[in-house]
Amino acid sequence: MINDILIVGGGTAGWMAAAALSHVYKDKCRIRLVESDQIGTVGVGEATIPVIQKFNQMLGIDEHDFIKHTQGTFKLGIQFVDWGSLGNSYVHPFGAYGMNMGYLSFYNYWLRHAANQQARDPGEFSIAIQAALRGRFMPPAKIPNSPLSQISYAYHFDAGLYAQYLRRFAEARGVERIEGEITKVALHADDGFVDKVILKTGESLGAQLFVDCTGFRGLLIEQAMNTGYDDWSHWLPCDTAVAVPTQNVSDPLPYTRSTAHTAGWQWRIPLQHRTGNGHVFCSKYMSDDQAKKILLESVEGNVLAEPRFIRFKTGMRRKFWNKNCVSMGLASGFLEPLESTSIHLIQSSISKLVALLPAADFNQTIIDKYNELLTAEFTYVRDFIILHYKASQRTDSEFWNYCRQMQVPETLQKKLDLYESSGRLFRDNNELFDEVSWFAVMQGQGLIPKNYHPLADQIEEQEFQRLMHEIKSVIDRAADAMPTHMDYIKKHCAANSR
Repeated sequence: MINDILIVGGGTAGWMAAAALSHVYKDKCRIRLVESDQIGTVGVGEATIPVIQKFNQMLGIDEHDFIKHTQGTFKLGIQFVDWGSLGNSYVHPFGAYGMNMGYLSFYNYWLRHAANQQARDPGEFSIAIQAALRGRFMPPAKIPNSPLSQISYAYHFDAGLYAQYLRRFAEARGVERIEGEITKVALHADDGFVDKVILKTGESLGAQLFVDCTGFRGLLIEQAMNTGYDDWSHWLPCDTAVAVPTQNVSDPLPYTRSTAHTAGWQWRIPLQHRTGNGHVFCSKYMSDDQAKKILLESVEGNVLAEPRFIRFKTGMRRKFWNKNCVSMGLASGFLEPLESTSIHLIQSSISKLVALLPAADFNQTIIDKYNELLTAEFTYVRDFIILHYKASQRTDSEFWNYCRQMQVPETLQKKLDLYESSGRLFRDNNELFDEVSWFAVMQGQGLIPKNYHPLADQIEEQEFQRLMHEIKSVIDRAADAMPTHMDYIKKHCAANSR
């Protein structure tokens, strides 16, 4: 059994790995984390997806305590503005639309409804969307057959505070933090495995398993081991972000907002103590000065810090696990945070590592399986993000003309063709985003299928209209009955009530 792990780099990825591994191993393994206070992290505020709850629950973290300590808020989905076309807006919700009405998922019945009624907004049938747009939130209630029992949610939080929170958790379980800047990585001459890292002070740190959380640099996985990188920037051409925090001007809304601009998009992440903002753009079509100007002219509230630029190249490592080095977070690859998947990909890396932790002999079959699983995960998420750019009718800039006309991966094109021809969607190999998510974005951005599932016609028309009206009415009443997002936070997890 592996009994000595060195995590190289802190930040969100490093401390998530330290917290999880210390919890799983308990006292059966020495776990150390080396990081330097002189090296900053990218963390600019994080929006997440609902699976983050499983990670915190696995660690036994109390939700309200976590929200207090990370200045967090709750999230019911993502609002996309100006993506399908200028003036267009929709919400990709967490949780289901409508309710079960037969053999099919509800979106199939909505497509029948849309075809006959010229309806264009499935959000009327989503408790998450209706609550989000009203600024309301509560966790799911144990009420049978009620939309309130179907509420699914995630969080917004300060990534730096989350790393500190997990550091306290990990150190309480025996993880040793070492302050130091690494100047050299030494490999074994015979097999290329990592032998040790050497600090600026001259101290050397060896281990059996190394976890590379050094961000874009990939200090071990790339700089030392030359693992290679698959560049996806021809499908996802944005390569820069400029980020700035602002003062809150109103109560935080329970959703992330993504607003498309002429060469990229802007995020808005509401926290308890501030709002996180950023403009992701393609430097081929927009200069840094233009991007910063657009961001500063469109944020709400006073700016709290100097805008900060972050350069990136979308893609993934050719191997996430190479010999005795596993990369996580930005060291493993980068997909822009359009669907808030950054934390999830760290979480997924950790859960797969725990499931496949090797014996000290590092069986190659285990390493190959890990790489196969992570490659599939990254690829499925990649396709979903590309969808947002491809499925746009915008013609107002060179950037959008390029995105609209570009060739996309065959896996994505098949999904688009199937939906546009028949209104059918299928979840491939338990991929992260299910049919509801694909439907939300495709429909939200104006993809209208030529047909819908014929079994949706099995309900007699008068009964069908009655059911659709009743579902909408029940969701409206349920959303109105929920407390406001801020009232819920004040009652249970306001940061200033510590």
